[in-house]
Amino acid sequence: MNLNRDYYSDQKYCSHCQKYVSYLMSLDRSYCIECGERVRLFSGDDWSEFNDTITRQKPKGGRPRKSGKESA
Repeated sequence: MNLNRDYYSDQKYCSHCQKYVSYLMSLDRSYCIECGERVRLFSGDDWSEFNDTITRQKPKGGRPRKSGKESA
């Protein structure tokens, strides 16, 4: 996974080229500058790793239980 902070070197994953590439962005989609196909933020493997990391870091538990007292 490539983490760039610079707008001009930012890259997204092109499944057609099978690599992270520079891209052109429209209002709702981004396209590979090498082949013209739509690109994604992550590759499948990187998405799984990212999602697993986020899941592990989520706080356990849920909403606090109601105390039985009515609130104003």
